Amino acid sequence: MAKSASRYTRDENADINLTPMLDVVFIMLIFFIVTATFIKQTGIQVSRPEAQTAITKPTVSVLVGISAKGDIWIDKKRVDPTAVRAYIERIHAENPKGGLVIEADKEAKNEKLMAVLEAAKGAGINDVAVSTRE
Repeated sequence: MAKSASRYTRDENADINLTPMLDVVFIMLIFFIVTATFIKQTGIQVSRPEAQTAITKPTVSVLVGISAKGDIWIDKKRVDPTAVRAYIERIHAENPKGGLVIEADKEAKNEKLMAVLEAAKGAGINDVAVSTRE
């Protein structure tokens, strides 16, 4: 009887400690979240103009879209032309090393493009590019 009683108490205390495994999984989750690259989108589809020369921008912090009607889109939101600078400053503050890319429709008016360029200059962004297709 004594043998079975001791075996019973040993089984009761036999626990698997999952804390180290959970720590590793949590650290891996944080690593993947921090190193993930998020795709930025303007929120509209534009027909970009063609260009003979094109250079890919490795770091982009702000992506601005200009529709054929002249609507300005930043971060999937339609933005009033007077508020473009504030939006650009806020987004650029999150990643100050990145530049600004403007996806302007080939039918868009140049005044909207110039307004976005002026807002970028006012926000202190000198690395500005216009998105084209080859």
